[in-house]
Amino acid sequence: MKFPISQWFGAREPVLRTATTADAAALAAVHASAFRIAWDADEFERLLADRLSRALVAVDGTGGAALGFILVRGVKPETEILSVAVVPRRRGRGLARRLLERQLGQLAAEGFTTVFLEVEEANAPARRLYERNGFAEVGRRAGYYRTASGAPATALVMRRDIA
Repeated sequence: MKFPISQWFGAREPVLRTATTADAAALAAVHASAFRIAWDADEFERLLADRLSRALVAVDGTGGAALGFILVRGVKPETEILSVAVVPRRRGRGLARRLLERQLGQLAAEGFTTVFLEVEEANAPARRLYERNGFAEVGRRAGYYRTASGAPATALVMRRDIA
């Protein structure tokens, strides 16, 4: 009998599911682990309760701790990715890609045709994720972000058609 390598090393396969308002604190914790300026649980609760928002959360096995999420908001036919985050210990293993691909599939099934996002120009891992998944730069917003030192940073506006 063969066992997945994860059984030998104790890591469970992440489970992706729809996020609800009950996940607000967990998503806020993941966001805080990924971004210098983090959104709090109240902000996530507000966004998750909004009928225009959709979110997926990746958890450590069924019922486990939150490992990552994707949050989108929009009105058909367009939507915007508001945030994608993965906890540091699980980065580089394809979890953000899985969340993105699953969310794009669900959006397409719901009739959305276009997805936008903003990403800091210097955020190479995020840019690679989006570019590898068919997003292309369609604009720039100078000074949209601030670096840790307070210097202005450019946001790239990216777009992908999904239908």
